[in-house]
Amino acid sequence: MIVTIPATRTCVGKYEIGKTLGEGSFGKVKYAKNVETGGSVAIKVIDSDRVLRHKMVEQIKREISTMKLIKHPNVLQLFEVMASKTKIYIVLEYVDGGELFDKIAKHGRLKEDEGRSYFQQLINAVDYCHSRGVYHRDLKPENLLLDSFGVLKVSDFVLSAFSEQVREDGLLHTACGTPNYVAPEVLTDKGYDGTSADIWSCGVILFVFMAGYLPFNEPNLTALYRKIHKADFSCPSWFSSGAKKLIRRILDPNPPTRITIPEILENEWFKKGYKSPHLSWERM
Repeated sequence: MIVTIPATRTCVGKYEIGKTLGEGSFGKVKYAKNVETGGSVAIKVIDSDRVLRHKMVEQIKREISTMKLIKHPNVLQLFEVMASKTKIYIVLEYVDGGELFDKIAKHGRLKEDEGRSYFQQLINAVDYCHSRGVYHRDLKPENLLLDSFGVLKVSDFVLSAFSEQVREDGLLHTACGTPNYVAPEVLTDKGYDGTSADIWSCGVILFVFMAGYLPFNEPNLTALYRKIHKADFSCPSWFSSGAKKLIRRILDPNPPTRITIPEILENEWFKKGYKSPHLSWERM
C-alpha cells in the first residue's frame, strides 16, 4: 500500500510560497498566495549574504524606498517587505502577462497602434515617477511587464535615483543602465539630467516596439557609443511620418533641445487614442 505524504507548504508571513517565476543575481522571484485573501503576489527572495558581499545594500534600500513612494497603475506595486536572518522578502504585485521583451522576441514588431498604446502607458508611468522625484535610469523592454489585461507595468528600480542625489550642478553623475538604451550624455562623465535621460530611453523603446530591432546596435562598444553620440539611426519605411518625427525629437543627442514629456503629451501622433491614467487607482 502506497501512502502519499502531502508536501510541506512554505509560508512567509501570510503568504504561501509556490513555484519560481524567475531568477536574478541576488535571489529568486517566487509566486505566492495570500492565505488570508486568496490573492496572488510575486515575492522577490533576496539572499542577504550575497547583497552584503556585493555591497548592494544601498541599491536594495533605494529600490524599496522608490517603490513605496510610487503608486501608479503602470508601475509594479510593492505591498510589503519582510526579512529573516538570511533573506529579504519583497512582496510585489503579481502580473502574468510576461515581459514586453518576450512578446516582441516571439511575435516580432508591434503594429503601430499597439506600440503607441504601450508607449502612452510608459510615458504616463515615467511622468509620474519624475513628478515624485524618481529617475528610473534602466528603462528597457525587459523591465516592462504586462498583466493579464495587457496593462504595462514598469518594474526594476534597482538603478533608480532620487532628486536628492542630484549634485549642486543640478545633474546626476553615475553612469548606469543598459548601453543600447542609454542617452549619449550619460556616457560622458560631465553629468546628466535624469528626466531627459529617461525620455531618451523611452524613445529607444518606442523604436524597438515598432521596428522589432534596436536603433543603435553594434558588437563593439566604441562603435555603439559613437552611433549613440551622433544619434546615427534611420527609421524603417513602415513607420508613419508622425512616428518618425516624434522619435527623431526624442532621440535628439542634445539634451536641451530634446523633446520634454509635456511636449510629448501634446504631440499629435502620441495623442491618438490616448487615455489619461486614473491616479485614484489603489492597490488591490
